[in-house]
Amino acid sequence: MRLNRLLPRGPVDLLRQILLFCGAYWLDRLVRGEVYGDPGAAFAHAADVVKLERSLHVFVERPVQHFSMRTEVLDDVASWMYINMHFVVTTVTLAFIYLRRNEHFYFVRNMFMVAMGLALVGYAVYPTAPPRLLPELGFQDSVAVFTHVTGNSSVDSLFNPYAAVPSMHVGFALMLSIPMIRIARRAWARPLWALYAPVMTWVVLTTANHWVFDVVTGALVAGASAIAAVLFARARPHAWAWAPERELAASARAG
Repeated sequence: MRLNRLLPRGPVDLLRQILLFCGAYWLDRLVRGEVYGDPGAAFAHAADVVKLERSLHVFVERPVQHFSMRTEVLDDVASWMYINMHFVVTTVTLAFIYLRRNEHFYFVRNMFMVAMGLALVGYAVYPTAPPRLLPELGFQDSVAVFTHVTGNSSVDSLFNPYAAVPSMHVGFALMLSIPMIRIARRAWARPLWALYAPVMTWVVLTTANHWVFDVVTGALVAGASAIAAVLFARARPHAWAWAPERELAASARAG
């Protein structure tokens, strides 16, 4: 069948990966809603983050947003990118890796599974109000202004406005861009992927959806997830290693 030729490991494996990611995504959404938490604690944590950033002289969220607001076009671009890029780029890139660079997919998949688990712990343990909910500090909800839809319009059991730490917009961007830099065959693609995480950092700060603290913790989650994927690869090197073909060749030489 032509379908079997197009799919690296057949339709059953593809269905398994889709169900795994869909299950993890909806679990993430459900847990976010269930751990809505205490708004008082979320705003207290935000105050602690602001205090920490000021002490470290990295409280740059407000000037970053105000610069984009002065140009207006930048503010709209950032809002559009915040709404669209995270889901679309993540989904399309994972599909590309699965279909065209399948030997690396399972390492990347394991990173994402670990990262989503760690993020849920962060949301539950340290709920934090994002900058956009603190207009008294000079922030504006750029996405709400761009879409003319307030955050309160979509609050339900799957939504948690205090799921800010860590920023998985940045974490996912790193977990995609670094592998893509390694496997991209087009020279022009590598610098574009190198820019992806910095651009996403600018987007989440400009739209006042995350603090610098969230960005840093998102990057740490990405790093921890990569380490976990390496450890998982030791358990199943022929299936979960970054380059399983090397593991197979090494085993053949050893045999």
